Amino acid sequence: MDLTLKPQEGSLQRKTRRGCGHGSGLGKTCGKGNKGQRARKGQKRPYVGFEGGQMPLYRRVPKRGFTHESLAYELVNIDVLNQFDEASLVNEESLLQKGFVKKAGNKIKILGRGELTKKLTIEAHLFSASAKEKIEKIGGTVKIIEG
Repeated sequence: MDLTLKPQEGSLQRKTRRGCGHGSGLGKTCGKGNKGQRARKGQKRPYVGFEGGQMPLYRRVPKRGFTHESLAYELVNIDVLNQFDEASLVNEESLLQKGFVKKAGNKIKILGRGELTKKLTIEAHLFSASAKEKIEKIGGTVKIIEG
């Protein structure tokens, strides 16, 4: 039984030695052709999208529209706030517990649909004019959260 390991027949080839004369098949220009950017040493092209000095596609195409920071507000109407106890503080945490606000961290805006029957202290990022008027009319207080 022969226990010596050998590579498979034909799997090993000698490394091609470039620039070793015409007889090697890769003499003189070493298979790179004559002159030009790709015949030189270093990078093959300066960057992805380079078109040989022609104005690249990403600069030729017109840019449309704009992007901005999206403002995600949770909207809460006044008629929903009647479910809170008299003279209680209504803020993001209490609205989250009751399920009126879906996601913590979003800004809250109070809208003026419906009627408010209880005197409440309400903290939110924005208030509509009608909501603010209805809250203050019944004796409640409005606190605007900054940020």
